[in-house]
Amino acid sequence: MVISRDTNDSVSSLGARKVMRGLVMLVGILVLGTAGYMVIEKWELLDALYMTVITITTVGFKEVKDISEAGRIFTLVIIFTGMGIMAYTLGMVAQVMVDFQIRSIFGRRKLGSKIKLLKNHYIICGYGRIGRIISQELKENRVPLLVIDNNPESKQALDSHEIPYIIDDATSEDILIEAGIERAKGLVAVVLSDADNLFITMTARVLNPKLFILARTDEEHAQRKLLRAGANRVVMPYRIGGQKMAHTIIKPAVTEFLEFTVHDRHIELKMEELLVGEKSRLDGVTLADSGIRQEMNVIIVAIRKKAGEMKFNPSSESRIEMGDTLIALGHSNDLMKLSSILSGN
Repeated sequence: MVISRDTNDSVSSLGARKVMRGLVMLVGILVLGTAGYMVIEKWELLDALYMTVITITTVGFKEVKDISEAGRIFTLVIIFTGMGIMAYTLGMVAQVMVDFQIRSIFGRRKLGSKIKLLKNHYIICGYGRIGRIISQELKENRVPLLVIDNNPESKQALDSHEIPYIIDDATSEDILIEAGIERAKGLVAVVLSDADNLFITMTARVLNPKLFILARTDEEHAQRKLLRAGANRVVMPYRIGGQKMAHTIIKPAVTEFLEFTVHDRHIELKMEELLVGEKSRLDGVTLADSGIRQEMNVIIVAIRKKAGEMKFNPSSESRIEMGDTLIALGHSNDLMKLSSILSGN
């Protein structure tokens, strides 16, 4: 059985409306009872309200004053009407609570099933400002991911973006295993504490030696420790932000160009990295003979060789080989065409 988000929302809204209806009816009977005693018995407001409350709740207290025959008949009406309204309201409150528990159980089961199906995904440890941006970018590029965060308030945002998550401590080995770290392609450690990022990195490297690990830090000495602990890359956001601001002043045109090609989704010109597959017809072909520039109007900015060497501004005699990654600049359609050729499809 699967309960969709729309169904959950409608059930929750319906239950809330029923509870509100019961509360309105309860207030109504209180007002009616108080006004009735004031008119029939000529009582003061407090005495009339007190009599109405003890009558509706059936606590069994004695009448505040001697009551007339008309007052007794009115009290009988208040008892039966009030008991019905009280039973209805309490029943609706109980139903809403049970519905909430049931939806929570089914939601956890559904989320657990989704997590078990994940593979070659990225585990994002921390859903703060940086973690949110990373998660949104990966989701928009259809990269499978899962978020681990210990803040229960993150749940609503993760639900709204339909991102799988675990609300728990990312430094726990059991939680990383539950997140499918053995099946994961990479892990991003972006919690606030450098010490926690270090511990997460060490634990993740032990659990999956082949895992790609990206970690953040604010201190240079922590950067060295993270690399020794097993991180493949370490990012220092404050340094990157400062350098970018400085480059905006020193090299504004270059900064603007890079901003457009890398971050602006509204222009057609993009910079992508394209992997050369073993079935590609361009395997072993030089850039001059590949026809990439002539046929697709794509510029090859750099080639990262399979061994890890990076060749910037490669010459026309540079050879494309299986396992290389081409850093290419061009229009989206041309890049998609080149990607298809390089992958061998």
